[in-house]
Formats: sequence, structure tokens, C-alpha cells
Amino acid sequence: MVIVSGEKSKIVYKPEFFTEIYDTYGDAGIQIILAHDLGHAIDATTAVAWIKREWGPELRADAWAGCSLARLDLRPKALKAALDVLSKYPPMSAPDWTTRVQALSVGYQQCGGKSGAF
Repeated sequence: MVIVSGEKSKIVYKPEFFTEIYDTYGDAGIQIILAHDLGHAIDATTAVAWIKREWGPELRADAWAGCSLARLDLRPKALKAALDVLSKYPPMSAPDWTTRVQALSVGYQQCGGKSGAF
């Protein structure tokens, strides 16, 4: 979870949750959880043309997470693990998975990932 207070943000997490994610999905699972949460923090201070302002906060965070996935340049197995985590553990207010994949794909492609990677 990201908590924003004034000009400061922090990510708060439950260690047991991270352990479960890591044990099942490895580094890619942790990376995508942090990338999504970091996306919330970045979105609060940074506007870019490729993120649609009409998207809700979860889709904007997903777009930033997709950008992170491209920059991480994960191998196909790790990329699949990251996407599995996002689909299995959606935020409570997240839209359906198909809509989320579209935002992830936009971010992924805008930051150098190959079209059709997921």
C-alpha cells in the first residue's frame, strides 16, 4: 500500500505477504508488486502523455508497472510470473483483468517493451 502525506510517500507492506509472493513467484513477483505501488507514487507527481488521465488510479499504476516491466527486461518465464501475481492479487478497486492488461501493455510498450509480449 502507498501512503501519501504532503510531499512524501511511503510503501507499507506485510512481510508475510512478500514471503508468500517470493516463495511462489520469485523476484519477479516482488518486483511487480513494488512496481505497481511505486506507480501510484510516481503518478501522484508525474504526468506523461501516454497515460490516459481518464484512467483511474489503479490503471495508471498498472501503466507505470508495465513501464517497469519493460525496463526490467525480464525473461519470458519471469514476465509471466509477474503478470500472474497481478492477476491473482488485484487491488480491491481494480477493474477487470482485460482492462488492466491494456494499461500494462501501454506502459510496457512506451518504455521499450515489445508489442504482444503479453
